[in-house]
Amino acid sequence: MSRRLFILIRNPASITKQNGFLNLIHFSNKAIITHIRNGDLDSARKVFDAMPEKTTISWNSMLAGFSKQPGKLHDALHLFAKIPQPDVVSYNTLLSCYMLNSDTRGAGELFRVMPVKDAASWNTMISGFSRNGMANCARKMFAEMPQKNAVSWNAIVSCCIQAGDLCSAEEYFSQAPDKVDLVLQTAMIAGYMGAGEIERALEMFDAMPVRNSVTWNAVIAGFVENGRSEDGLKLFRRMLYAVEVRPNPSSLSSVLLGCSNLSALELGKQVHQLACKLPLGSDLTVCTSLVSMYCKCGDLDDACKLFDRIPLRDVVTWNAMISGYAQHGYGQKAIKLFDKMSGLGKPKPNHITFVAVLTACNHAGLLELATQYFESMKHDYGLEPQSDHYSCMVDIFCRAGSLVKAMELIEKMPVNVKPHPAVYGTLLGACRVHRNLEFAEFAAKKLVELEPRSAGAYVQLANIYASMKRWTDV
Repeated sequence: MSRRLFILIRNPASITKQNGFLNLIHFSNKAIITHIRNGDLDSARKVFDAMPEKTTISWNSMLAGFSKQPGKLHDALHLFAKIPQPDVVSYNTLLSCYMLNSDTRGAGELFRVMPVKDAASWNTMISGFSRNGMANCARKMFAEMPQKNAVSWNAIVSCCIQAGDLCSAEEYFSQAPDKVDLVLQTAMIAGYMGAGEIERALEMFDAMPVRNSVTWNAVIAGFVENGRSEDGLKLFRRMLYAVEVRPNPSSLSSVLLGCSNLSALELGKQVHQLACKLPLGSDLTVCTSLVSMYCKCGDLDDACKLFDRIPLRDVVTWNAMISGYAQHGYGQKAIKLFDKMSGLGKPKPNHITFVAVLTACNHAGLLELATQYFESMKHDYGLEPQSDHYSCMVDIFCRAGSLVKAMELIEKMPVNVKPHPAVYGTLLGACRVHRNLEFAEFAAKKLVELEPRSAGAYVQLANIYASMKRWTDV
């Protein structure tokens, strides 16, 4: 970074003081872009507001900052309205902002009134519809697009794969003018892996003349996700000797998950050493994956040591350590760590955090504390409890013998929360222990509705009838 740019970034007011700047606008624009790349939108805005004159690049750079952060659509619209002469880049950036904030209707209205549309405009709409789960709208937009480029074909194939429509993805792939496009082939490989079509993914992978790290990662992750972690680790070894690529954080995350699945602690430690040599040992994604690996392999001491050395932790990192304690029966440690996270104020806990905390309370037999945490989800953090949270609470009540409270909680479940079979399975099991026939019949009926082909509910209910000598009902 040049000294002039450094001074400008540190002191935006200096742009009116530094008479030696021959190209004030140029350095201001660079400062805005640098701040936005670093995620510092406030500093970017200070430089922008202090500029005596602004170019279209200035306006578009600031607009791009708003389009990268959810919840900034109002700010983006306000800024866009002030642009003296918005160009196609301005419109495309605002389209991205609409899509990022899931306002597909607003994006559609803007797209219709745009004075000029280029390929990027169409591609933004296709990708935006895809990200918002509107595959049919994406396909309609693609069909209407006058001139398609490689990005267009990549977007529509990825859209179909994301929607779970592998047949349509293959159809578009067969129509693509450049079938050896690296991004396009990588998207198909990921699609095949996602559908469990491992051999077809490998066939395409082996035939590729050039592969990048994303391609390698897609196959490694595919192996791990399909229960073939050992094959994923073998492919990772091949990747280490490949001249064309080097492992990145995504590579190591998949490999470490494979180590966790295999309980291969020693191999996970070797990956840790490799990460430090690359060097990726300080990367947050890698550190979080390492914490998770150590926890899942039962090495909580090393997990804790690594966790404590991470300077800036996100919610995923905290969740990994809290879950590690909870899953291994260290309920009090998990709760203490959660309270520490809450006391810091950042990051805010999410749904996964509370699953871990409720699991910890379950292991520790802390019924009242679990109830407090469950109620605080909505009251203190604005999080609506999901099926997993209700399952945890029902299990806690049943373990404590509070079947009435478990039933009351089940009856209070919102209609938009689909109950997990484990909710009724847990209640049914508890009914056998506590010989509660009324609740048992209710739970068995619900369990059969959710899993009509499972004989488990009938067997458990028959056992309850037998234990109560209701032989005619068995």
